[in-house]
Amino acid sequence: MKIILKRENCIGCGSCQALCPKYFELMEYGKAHLIGSKKSSQSEELEVSNLECIKEAAEACPAQIIHILKD
Repeated sequence: MKIILKRENCIGCGSCQALCPKYFELMEYGKAHLIGSKKSSQSEELEVSNLECIKEAAEACPAQIIHILKD
């Protein structure tokens, strides 16, 4: 599975980090970061084999910027 974080649309609420600190953290500029991801100018991507807490973080995100793509 691939997780995509549309970083440019992040509002910095911190719900992803609170629910899933293994994969998400807030950076000093106030936007979420997907730990261990590949970054592009507007998003971050990470391949995972187990969703663990990522699904809960995606559902809780008020900006809906966390997307899960299944292979």
